[in-house]
Order: sequence, then C-alpha cells, then structure tokens
Amino acid sequence: MQTFSSLPELLDEHTAAHVAELFRAFSDTSRVRILSALTGGEFNVGALAQAVGISESAVSHHLRGLRQMRMVQARKEGKEVYYHVGDAHIIALFQQGVKHIQDG
Repeated sequence: MQTFSSLPELLDEHTAAHVAELFRAFSDTSRVRILSALTGGEFNVGALAQAVGISESAVSHHLRGLRQMRMVQARKEGKEVYYHVGDAHIIALFQQGVKHIQDG
C-alpha cells in the first residue's frame, strides 16, 4: 500500500487544466477523424470535409478549436489554407490512443 508521501508529484492546477483541454480535443469523433487525416499529411478544408463526410463549415469550426489548442497549424498558399499536425507529440499521442483501442 502506498502512502501519501510515496505518491508521485501531482500536477499543478494550470498544467492539469491544459492536459484536460488537450484530451477534450479527442472527445469528438469528427475532430478525431480530422486529426486522423492530418497525421497523414496536409489538407485544405474542402479535402478534409470530403474525407470526414461533414460540411466545410463544420470542419472549419473544428480546425479553429484545434488551432487554438495548438494541435494543428495552418499554411497559406495563395487563397488556399492547408492544415497539418506540426507537433510530433500530438501525432504520437494520437497513434498511441488508436493502438490502445485496436489492441483491445
């Protein structure tokens, strides 16, 4: 039995809130499918909407939140904006979650 003094150091409130926000991003199937597509490359809103099967406005809405959480980045080319997952930690976290589910 562990005593309180042998527990690992607890997260402070600020860090805990950010970790909770990060995992909240994975709580919506559309966002998860968008992230799934973006782990494989760079796409614009139209291509993501077609791949995920939701409207472009819904994809834009989800991307706005994912950008605010710094999970995806945008690159503008002319009038077109392309999105990608630029953080290897996010890709690894996503892939680990998928592996956990697939391994049962």
